[in-house]
Amino acid sequence: MPDIKYVEATLALAKDESKTLGLTLGTKNVTAGEKIPKAEAQSAPELSFAGTTGTYLVIGLDIDAPFPSFDILGPILHWIQPGLKPEIAADGTTRLSAAGTPFVANYIGPAPPPPSSPHRYVFLLYEQPEGFDGAKFAPRGGKKLSNMHRMRFDLAAWEKKANLGPVIASNYFVSN
Repeated sequence: MPDIKYVEATLALAKDESKTLGLTLGTKNVTAGEKIPKAEAQSAPELSFAGTTGTYLVIGLDIDAPFPSFDILGPILHWIQPGLKPEIAADGTTRLSAAGTPFVANYIGPAPPPPSSPHRYVFLLYEQPEGFDGAKFAPRGGKKLSNMHRMRFDLAAWEKKANLGPVIASNYFVSN
């Protein structure tokens, strides 16, 4: 079983503003732990992080699937996007853009089953390792990742396989 406590520990980063990953859904800037209606989170969030200079990778997880009190299928992988590079936006913020870099796992929005209480959707930012090859981990031909390959995602094992370092920023929202 994947270690959810490890993921929960990384959420502490979001309490430190200097380590909070900026998430924007539409025009909404997400505050850590904020409740977002699932209809407003079906498109991948825009990401931002001050002081970035390299290339980054984000992983998004639902750590409460299928129910917070019965998480046998969790965590569920919601997104892996490599190739994120900083761009200064018109408002002066440093946005992270993949600029055409293919996903490893396409983004899927929140979809907790009724009558579940809200789920936590966690986003973890890593420095992308030198020579990282996303195609090695992605479905062939740019296909979307199947649901079967999203369930019970073992983050620690994937971090090791992808040679990722520590999480440098995080954020999350809740949704149902």
